[in-house]
Amino acid sequence: MKTLIEPTVGELAAKDYRKVEVFKKYGVDFCCGGKKSLSKVCKEKGINQTELERELSQAEISGQLPSQDFNLWELGFLADYIIQTHHKYIIRAMPLIFEYIQKVSKVHGIQNPETIEAATLFTQVMNELNRHMMKEENILFPYIKQLSEQRKSNKSCLQSPFGTVENPIRMMEHEHDIVGELMEKIRKATINYKLPTNACNSFRYAYAKLQEFEADLHQHIHLENNILFPKAIELEQELQG
Repeated sequence: MKTLIEPTVGELAAKDYRKVEVFKKYGVDFCCGGKKSLSKVCKEKGINQTELERELSQAEISGQLPSQDFNLWELGFLADYIIQTHHKYIIRAMPLIFEYIQKVSKVHGIQNPETIEAATLFTQVMNELNRHMMKEENILFPYIKQLSEQRKSNKSCLQSPFGTVENPIRMMEHEHDIVGELMEKIRKATINYKLPTNACNSFRYAYAKLQEFEADLHQHIHLENNILFPKAIELEQELQG
């Protein structure tokens, strides 16, 4: 008898992005932690699996379909989209967030020490992402685009400089985990970006931008971990076949 393989939360999110809102409601990490099965996540977080599955099914019925089905995109195009949309957003947003969270930590740090922790953690996020995106744009993504072009021209897979695409992908996923953990620490330090009563406009702006940054990062990592990377591994194996 063939054993059915339970889909991961990342696979569920990749197949139907409407389910993401349900995952967010329950605090389920569908991007960095997307390789876990639904049953494992429910067990770890003490979630009623039957209720979660009911809400996921309901999302398929009642939720509006996303305007883009990234699963259907050609891999080279998806890689370019990630760079043009998410990498460029990060490059624009990080200096601004850094400026404001540093300002807030200096002015409000004594009364609100969590802002000092948030500023320190975000500095680490910046350093990690700057190195990470450079490796993706200069090494991994060009190879994925090359794989995509080889499929179009019906050519066999060329030998990669890193053995197999799985090697740099594992490194990128590990770096995603690091950044995801740093952002989670910021969320916990700020008690889900809760504003104190003495919050000035700069304080409000810094927290709002941090939340925006985190949401974009989740979508960004989801596209890579759950769609681009698995499909690149599959394509390389197909071309080598």
